[in-house]
Amino acid sequence: MNMAPVDWGILFGVLLCLMAGVFVTRRYMQSVADFLAAGRTAGRYILSLSQGIAGLGAISIVGLLEMNYIAGFSMTWWGFTMSIVVLVITVTGWVIYRFRQTRSLTLAEFFEKRYSRRFRLFAGLLAFGSGVVNFGIFPAVVARFFIYYCGFPQSIPLAGLEVPVFPLAMMVLLGIALFFVYTGGQVAVIITDFIQGVFVNLVFIAVTLYLMLQVDWSQMFEALSKAPEDASLINPFKTSHVEDFNLGYFLIGVVVVIYGAMSWQGTQAYNASAKSAHEAKMGGVLNNWRGFPQGLFLLLVPIIAYTVLNHADFAANASHVNGILDTVDSKPIRAQLKVPLVLTTLLPAGLLGAFAAVMLAAFISTHDTYLHSWGSILVQDVILPYRKKPLNKTQHLRALRLSIAGVAVFIFFFSLVFRQAEYIFLFFAITGAIFFGGCGAVLIGGLYWKRGTTPAAWASMITGSSIAVGGIIIHQIIEDFFINGQMFTGISIGAASLVYVLVSLLGKREVHDLDKLLNRGQYALKTEYRVVSETPSRGFRMLAIGKEFTKTDKIIYFASYVWTFSWTVVFAIGTVYNLHHDVADDRWADFWRIYVYIQIALSLFVTVWFLIGGANDVKNMLRALRTMSRNVMDDGTVRAKNTNKEVHSVDDRA
Repeated sequence: MNMAPVDWGILFGVLLCLMAGVFVTRRYMQSVADFLAAGRTAGRYILSLSQGIAGLGAISIVGLLEMNYIAGFSMTWWGFTMSIVVLVITVTGWVIYRFRQTRSLTLAEFFEKRYSRRFRLFAGLLAFGSGVVNFGIFPAVVARFFIYYCGFPQSIPLAGLEVPVFPLAMMVLLGIALFFVYTGGQVAVIITDFIQGVFVNLVFIAVTLYLMLQVDWSQMFEALSKAPEDASLINPFKTSHVEDFNLGYFLIGVVVVIYGAMSWQGTQAYNASAKSAHEAKMGGVLNNWRGFPQGLFLLLVPIIAYTVLNHADFAANASHVNGILDTVDSKPIRAQLKVPLVLTTLLPAGLLGAFAAVMLAAFISTHDTYLHSWGSILVQDVILPYRKKPLNKTQHLRALRLSIAGVAVFIFFFSLVFRQAEYIFLFFAITGAIFFGGCGAVLIGGLYWKRGTTPAAWASMITGSSIAVGGIIIHQIIEDFFINGQMFTGISIGAASLVYVLVSLLGKREVHDLDKLLNRGQYALKTEYRVVSETPSRGFRMLAIGKEFTKTDKIIYFASYVWTFSWTVVFAIGTVYNLHHDVADDRWADFWRIYVYIQIALSLFVTVWFLIGGANDVKNMLRALRTMSRNVMDDGTVRAKNTNKEVHSVDDRA
């Protein structure tokens, strides 16, 4: 065992606190809309922090540590251009604002309103299938982490037999996650995710600062400088030989951020949980700040691990880690375990348990959210559209819980039998593309283009999913196939977008009433839109600042603009200079040192800021859930008399 009694005490103490949070909040879950979307009562801070930790998850922590161990500092440089893309998406409310205007509880419910019920059924099946396959390796990766990080044996004697620990660990972890989502639905999920998000940020900062005292900058850069030529972990302009996580991976990632906005449904409940479209938009803007503690940890810790495994001063640590890694046959699994095993040799008692608690909290936050999402999608978008008579509240909630349990059973057995042949994030890319490869075109076209047609939606979704499924099959047959998961994702996106546009233009031409779909204009709902400034100036409108903005909202927007554009200027000047000069690695080392110190300062500020804002959101959310009246018809079913779909032929409109 690697952990001392104090470490186990911290781990179980955090688990008990989270369980207490579930019991306190479960009485607020009183309707189907509460179970699915927390009654649409969530404010911006709780949305940002809770969705952030739900999207991060224990498997993503392992995957990002794995990726940054390979890429080092270099890919962070190219990420500066990603930040301005993300800023534009968030300040404009790209996709999320219009989706929240539709008041849809799931994405496929929107597809029924915009396209057809049959397409909703097809999209629901595809989202569910893509999601559970993508979700399928989550328990395996996290169970392996805990086995190796805590030092559990590979098997234990039980009833005279040697029982493998791996499936037992998955059972325990999945059972914990099921408890959270079963008890209070999205109400419990969103509030406990907030608690976990605060805790995770605090531990990330503490662990990072401690490790920086154990491994100094000179040791880090001495180890990083020994990387092969043109595979630099310091200089981003010498990375042409970095495999998989290189500039091509990043450029496809930029396209995915724009195209795939809100397409991935693993955290779909959060898309519908905001108390208004404006709060959803502001939650997205706050994501530009929320991630500093996570980004600091996930960048620096794998670099410290690389130093330990490649610097003579840490030969004893490296020997211990490599001895364990030599017992693991799979290359992808060895890559997942490197950084966690290094941490077991560096962290003291207390911090060792705190990081284990972080991984447990991150596991719970992602698994309860994903179980909720995929189980809900199966019921809402596959089963309900088949039924002629809607379910009552009791039947509906029972169906949701049974579906969630079924997802847990599936991913348990999938994790037992699936052979992982790629790095975690490449597997995510290709399995996610089964759905969002075509979904991005269908979603964006449906929200922003009144001429997008139902046949185009079908053709686009089939095209994107077919390419992604083909890629998965190829990688199961050919382990080192030259087109990786990220490349297949890019191919599926391009093909699906082209098909959507061509089929819409060449087929029967229609015009859809977007005002009715989005509940705006003559169809506007007063409870969904609060005017603060009746006539914002033209300059404010150019900055995507409208009538709903308070002074605080404007300050957050301006700060986001200043921060992002400052680093964009640094990127532009640095890129031009490096293209004309050969910049030494020690100069880059100085730059990254300053960058990390800035990240540390902002991480401390952001943690306090979001704690205060999120606590206020929790208070307001519980007050709203306690006093609001529920509409039993608000269950995600599209009823004919309430449909938001209205289509006119071009000739009729003329």
